Amino acid sequence: MKRNTKLLLIKLLHTAIWCVMAAAVFYILYAGIFDRVNRLVWFCIGLVFVEAIILLIFKWRCPLTVLGRKYTDNPSVGFDIFLPVWLANHNKLIFSILFAAGLVLVLWCVL
Repeated sequence: MKRNTKLLLIKLLHTAIWCVMAAAVFYILYAGIFDRVNRLVWFCIGLVFVEAIILLIFKWRCPLTVLGRKYTDNPSVGFDIFLPVWLANHNKLIFSILFAAGLVLVLWCVL
């Protein structure tokens, strides 16, 4: 398989996973705001924690980014995902804040 094809597959997979994780974070926030805490919320929280553990293991880099580096010489932010560069560059900060806010709200609802 060609390098470009492999990188395209990585970008597609990375974008799909990003969409799932973004949806999970927004669902946690939604559930906290509207007091809709259920099993899916706890699953989403667990999913985000698993992602955090993976990022810790890979020194705050997504494993797909590490893998994608093998198939390109492009060192720019966002080479491995179909996101605007500004979002790829600030992704962890934005979603960490949203997740923290959602988690606080969910905990507020259940306590």
